[in-house]
Order: sequence, then structure tokens, then C-alpha cells
Amino acid sequence: MLIIGIILFGILVGAGAQLILGKSTSGIDWTVAFAAGIGGSFVGGLLISLLAGDGLHFRPSGIIGSIVGAVIVTAAWFWWKGRTSSSVG
Repeated sequence: MLIIGIILFGILVGAGAQLILGKSTSGIDWTVAFAAGIGGSFVGGLLISLLAGDGLHFRPSGIIGSIVGAVIVTAAWFWWKGRTSSSVG
């Protein structure tokens, strides 16, 4: 049950990050939402540990840290996706 909760939390946070960035013109990319939500939780935890002076510790964070991390991960993904698609053609 915990795994299902983590997956749903990651999807919701990742979808929220896409909505915050306004990059979902054709709808929400659920695969990116899941990856950004789960990865963003750890990125947010890293930022919180750096700000708290604990050093480089990857750990899951709470709701605010997860949303901030997911926004960073989603923005980086869309930047990378735009960079690689423009260099191909």
C-alpha cells in the first residue's frame, strides 16, 4: 500500500510541476510527471539538506520540497528535450 501511495504522490507532484511551469499545452505527460515527482522529492531533499548545513545527503522530502524539486526536474527535462530536438533538425 505504501508503494501505491508513493507512486500516486509522485504522479500528482509531477503533474503539478508541469502545471506550474505551463509546459503542458497538449496535456500532462504522465511518464514525465511520475519521474519528476519521484526524482523531485530527492532533489528537494538534497536542497533542504544543503540549506540546513547537513551536506550532500539524498533523502526524500516533504510536500514543499517535492514540488520545488519536481519543478526543477521538469524544467531541466523540457530544456533538455528542446535542446536535443532543435539540434537534430
